[in-house]
Amino acid sequence: MSVADNMAVSVNSNPPPRAAAPADQLVVKPLAAVVRPQRNPENRRDLFATAVVVIVMLIAMEITSRYVPDYIMPSPVTVWAAARELFFADPYHVGITLIRLTVAVGVAMSLGVLLGLAMGTVRWIRPYLKAIILIDTGIPALSWMLIAVFWFKNPETRIFFILLVILLPFYALNVYEGVRALPKDLVDMIESFRPSRWQVLRYLILPHIVPYIFLTTKSVIGYAIRMVIFAELVASAVGIGARMNLAQSTFRIDQVLAWTFFLVILNLVLQAAVNALEKVTLRWRAEAVVR
Repeated sequence: MSVADNMAVSVNSNPPPRAAAPADQLVVKPLAAVVRPQRNPENRRDLFATAVVVIVMLIAMEITSRYVPDYIMPSPVTVWAAARELFFADPYHVGITLIRLTVAVGVAMSLGVLLGLAMGTVRWIRPYLKAIILIDTGIPALSWMLIAVFWFKNPETRIFFILLVILLPFYALNVYEGVRALPKDLVDMIESFRPSRWQVLRYLILPHIVPYIFLTTKSVIGYAIRMVIFAELVASAVGIGARMNLAQSTFRIDQVLAWTFFLVILNLVLQAAVNALEKVTLRWRAEAVVR
């Protein structure tokens, strides 16, 4: 067999190239299915660790209550009885505190996002807003509470003002940092299409700062709960803070601990709710796992 025949056999032995699949047979997976994050086992470990810590605390309370008077450390059974009495007898105070907390955090978030966007996108107003925010963060919370007592007669206005001036800087500064963290290459690419200012805000800036808003909310929930209780204790006659003040004046430490445990549970529930909302809102974003 000649060399030409060998080359012909070699060429003919190669399989023919596959034809491209028709366009109607192509299956394109949605983006959410491609980058959908896997369930993180760390969440289960966190839940287990929280349960262990709570059980250890209850055991420590029970042991301590056997060696000290009840007005210093009551047993968990006594605290549970006080909790049932309070929650069924005073649901009004719980609702008032939750409404105050929700309204204040919602307004602080809205105004903080607007101020953060203004600082990040409007150059001439940036130094003035930054100065206002930095001065606000330097004023102690107790000073704001005393100022609110002098300025406002209505208790609801006092508490709302206190929470607003304390929580607003957290959102404003974090949103501002989120705008500053925009990748320059991405900004240059978007501007090459000559978009309007509204299009840049809608399609670039707002999606980028959503994780910063969730991060700020998770960071301030516990702090906001502490501040609303403190504000109620100083400036109101209704709410959980006012009821804790009444329990302290009547030497009912079991009621103080019952309210405290309720606030801890409230913090955990709100944190879980924000985490769930974050996962739904940012389900398109893949989560990196560092080993």
